[in-house]
Amino acid sequence: MSPSQEIRVLDLVRNVVQKNDEIACGLRQRFKEAGLFALNLLSGPGAGKTTLLERTLQGLGVGRRCLVIEGDLRTARDAQRIAAAGGRAVQIVTNGTCHLESRMIVSALEGVDLRDLDAIVIENVGNLVCPSGFDLGESARAVMASSPEGEDKPEKYPFMFEKAEVVILNKVDLLPHLAFDKEAFWAAVARLNPAAERMEISCASGAGIDRWLGWLARRIEESKTNASGLGSGA
Repeated sequence: MSPSQEIRVLDLVRNVVQKNDEIACGLRQRFKEAGLFALNLLSGPGAGKTTLLERTLQGLGVGRRCLVIEGDLRTARDAQRIAAAGGRAVQIVTNGTCHLESRMIVSALEGVDLRDLDAIVIENVGNLVCPSGFDLGESARAVMASSPEGEDKPEKYPFMFEKAEVVILNKVDLLPHLAFDKEAFWAAVARLNPAAERMEISCASGAGIDRWLGWLARRIEESKTNASGLGSGA
């Protein structure tokens, strides 16, 4: 093969992910230095992420300073709901992109003083496939599923569940009316990610929300403590 016949192969997906990871690394360092806890909240459409965040804002109270970054294909409805619940929100409209990327988070944080915050919660685009491969610089990932979706979601979308620090099963108040095999669901989660914390909640009734709030408050305090250690040279 002559030099003029050489084939040039571009792995565009790999290049995009690599660039995303580099930006995410910078974001993570910024969050760490500011003592911020950053959560990437993921689920399929309709699992209840926004409703959980409304509950979370109410439960955390005015003493916690939280920014919610919303990802949506087309609308700003989720950010409007967060604002109506008394929260501070930035909406990212992806115009068809099925996941958030770290460069989008950088844009969302323009003009935001991280010293004014205790936590950032990123509600990713409702999708159990694409968001799993994109690091947003988060401190932790929480993956939510809901009982009407069926118990097979962990096995069908393993990459999403493997990296989660917390797995949440929402809409447990509907379990008496559904053929949802809860034991099979949690067994699949345990096989994929034995270390993940498992929570059952109902955003409708409020069941299990206190445990979720307790976990979140603990992680926020840990981030502050770790930042204090950096400042003291510990």
